[in-house]
Amino acid sequence: MREPGFWWRKAGLASALLSPLAAAYGAVAAPRMARAGARAGVPVICIGNFTLGGAGKTPTAIAIARMLRDGGERVFFLTRGYGGSANGPKLVDADADRADVVGDEALLLARVAPTIVARDRVAGASAAKARGAQLILMDDGLQNGSLEKNFRLAVIDGRRGIGNARVFPAGPLRAPLAAQLARVDALLVVGGGDGARDVVAAAGKSGLPVWHGRLTPHHETAGAIARPVLAFAGIGDPDKFFATAQEAGLAIAQRRTFPDHHCFTAEEGAELLMAADRDALALLTTEKDHARMTADPALAALAQRAHVLPVTMQIDEMAQLQAALRKALGR
Repeated sequence: MREPGFWWRKAGLASALLSPLAAAYGAVAAPRMARAGARAGVPVICIGNFTLGGAGKTPTAIAIARMLRDGGERVFFLTRGYGGSANGPKLVDADADRADVVGDEALLLARVAPTIVARDRVAGASAAKARGAQLILMDDGLQNGSLEKNFRLAVIDGRRGIGNARVFPAGPLRAPLAAQLARVDALLVVGGGDGARDVVAAAGKSGLPVWHGRLTPHHETAGAIARPVLAFAGIGDPDKFFATAQEAGLAIAQRRTFPDHHCFTAEEGAELLMAADRDALALLTTEKDHARMTADPALAALAQRAHVLPVTMQIDEMAQLQAALRKALGR
């Protein structure tokens, strides 16, 4: 789905016309979040976001998993596998599975820790525990109340914030903001800008800790690309990727944007290759986009030619986050 532009502008006619549908959606989503969930038998940490679209939750989940793993925890990821066909529970094989089966995010997560894909989060948690999980880290699922969570961290983009502050489909919110703030334990603002100012103020009034993070590009990878690039991305916020690439010192000559979790066709792959050859450009994409094309024979040439710019989530208040998790997990 390509998100409509009016989501990220001041509320206008389009969002007003959709407000009755948004009210109905919110009336279902809010109580769904608040219901008492089943216990997993091991602690559960949930990393989610308030809105549809990219905020940085997957890099955040990976950063926290590495921190917990380095502390001796046997961490399993649990994810719905958005964009994939598998209902699960399924243990992801990062080398053999395809994105159209388990989803692109699951492939990235599985490179860091064992990952279970499951539409049914309770069944997924049970599968993780049966395989030896000491702790479950949910990538997404903040609005899914089926599973009891020990700690819930909401990730929000500092530049875009929550857009027009309307609930889907009138805006990008997955549920009314007040209902979501009431169900989280802390807020992580990613990147600069003042788009999240009102949410940060509301979180402060609720006594929620507000932490700050930033996506740091892998400068050695960027430095190995000598030519200007044709950068392309099919993620929730392509502009964030383009800005990160420029921060890494790359010269972006052309940009191509696609819908979030876009499955590239052979024709699109050929067009990208021809455009890069025509203007003597290197191809650059995201880790998620590359994960979706690697197992597709029709995109083998694109996958081989496209450079990937890895990013790492740096959290300024990591010590405070560690302390909060220790308290929530009873460690």
